[in-house]
Amino acid sequence: METAPAVRPSAMPTGPGPTRVELLVATTNTGKLREIREALAGPTLEIVTLADYADIEPPEEVGSTFAENARAKALYYSARTSLLTAAEDSGLEVDALGGAPGVQSSRFGGAGTPYPQKFQLLYDALHAAGSIDSPARFVCAVALVQDGRVVFEARGTIEGQVARTPKGQGGFGYDPIFYYPPYGCTLAEAGERKLAVSHRARAFARLKEFLERRPDIG
Repeated sequence: METAPAVRPSAMPTGPGPTRVELLVATTNTGKLREIREALAGPTLEIVTLADYADIEPPEEVGSTFAENARAKALYYSARTSLLTAAEDSGLEVDALGGAPGVQSSRFGGAGTPYPQKFQLLYDALHAAGSIDSPARFVCAVALVQDGRVVFEARGTIEGQVARTPKGQGGFGYDPIFYYPPYGCTLAEAGERKLAVSHRARAFARLKEFLERRPDIG
């Protein structure tokens, strides 16, 4: 009786793997991109970055909310690349300052102002308000756009308070002045633990869950 030839294990058919979705993450901030990659890690997503589209000028951020800015950025970059696109907008809200700096967080004190100077401006405002260690939160809004439509939005937050002095060398942005009580330190001191609780990680975890539930997206 004729038998089929033996097949080497390496040549064994493995069947189709999971379909990979190409997703443009529309940020040039390396710190944000690292956190987003961590939150979206898995076999089904292929992350594309704006480094591949360096000729596209960034849009102006004129929205009055994080969600408006995230939406506008996702629509803008998706229209110029024809890719499924996720964009976020995020920042620090300080209760004693009426939610400021809020959507102006990256431009607080001027777009080119170094963060240590932003910290001092914020401390000056808190001293004037009489609440140096005010409750505060980080907020991240994310929007997903496909074919000119916003198909998903999510929001992530982390609650804490303004630290009395900047502490820590890790993280980026306002992390050195954001004290997170469950960890007993600022996010700049939290190391890899930050990735488990950050506002950005929470928002993008919801995006990942959505993409896993919706194989038609992408």
